[in-house]
Amino acid sequence: MEKTEQEEGKTARAVSLTSALERELERLILSGELPPGDRINEIHLARRFGTSRGPIREATRSLEAKGLVQVVRNRGVFIRRLSVEEALEIYDLRAALFGLAGRLLAGRMTDQLLSRLTELLSKMDEAAARADFESYYPLNLAFHDFIVTSAGNATLVAKYKSFVNLLHLFRARSLVQGGGLAVSNREHAEIVAALAAGDAERAHEACRRHVELAKHRLIRALQVNQFQT
Repeated sequence: MEKTEQEEGKTARAVSLTSALERELERLILSGELPPGDRINEIHLARRFGTSRGPIREATRSLEAKGLVQVVRNRGVFIRRLSVEEALEIYDLRAALFGLAGRLLAGRMTDQLLSRLTELLSKMDEAAARADFESYYPLNLAFHDFIVTSAGNATLVAKYKSFVNLLHLFRARSLVQGGGLAVSNREHAEIVAALAAGDAERAHEACRRHVELAKHRLIRALQVNQFQT
């Protein structure tokens, strides 16, 4: 039996509402407003967004598929808490994908792309000189995101971003300590130099190694108890 136009309209609105709620909940999770380990309060969120609990529940199912929340039987839905082991495994996968992005981008470089990368590099240098992590952090994310999204491979972008989102659950923002900003940005400078030269092999290694070194910085921070989950 075919749906009427009215029924189709209701279905479309329901799907649109669920998608909008999914995006908003994902934003709250990745920003830390809904922190790892917290339980999703459907009643509170339904009141906040002026909707029923049904669309909230549908949105959380999509977030579960993305690995951002987990359902605990008879207890509810919780923001996923990433273990150290999981975080380190994701760093390995990120290193492989970021290396591939560098290789692909090296063959696609333009003056416009190089100008944007150089601009981000300069702004990170300024933030590093001030030891201003709050300014450095979003620029760092933008730098990596720009390289990946400019590489010309949509599947790579989707997979890479899914791993980055999962790492947000680990709250690894304090992994850069005492001079780490400048060290990290020197690695960024090597990436930009390799891309500017159009050297695919060098760009691949610079990008891969950068993430690998970030992983080792995290391990060292954990070992000296400078990082708290």
